[in-house]
Amino acid sequence: MITKTSKNAARLKRHARVRAKLSGTPERPRLNVFRSNKHIYAQVIDDVNGVTLVSASTLDKDFNAENGSDTAAAAKVGELVAKRASEKGITNVVFDRGGYLYHGRVKALADAAREAGLEF
Repeated sequence: MITKTSKNAARLKRHARVRAKLSGTPERPRLNVFRSNKHIYAQVIDDVNGVTLVSASTLDKDFNAENGSDTAAAAKVGELVAKRASEKGITNVVFDRGGYLYHGRVKALADAAREAGLEF
């Protein structure tokens, strides 16, 4: 009988494959995206020092939206993480889609972050 791997296991495999080639530096940190069924999270990470520099999610206190799992909420998170990154002097990042398809909420977050001033 054929066993079917879960979607999350396949995503983790894709993410590990991409992460082998992608790393954030202090000059150009990594913008990581995690997407759950109810929320979306974004972090700007310096992999050399192992430090999260900036983060934003739909669970933040200064985030107000009735639905945390749609593209509008993802766009707000993208704007928020870009604003916080620019306050810390970060303009260039490497985008890490986390093994997800570059479509829908992930694309909305990336586009909003670009419009708010992040370059990638």
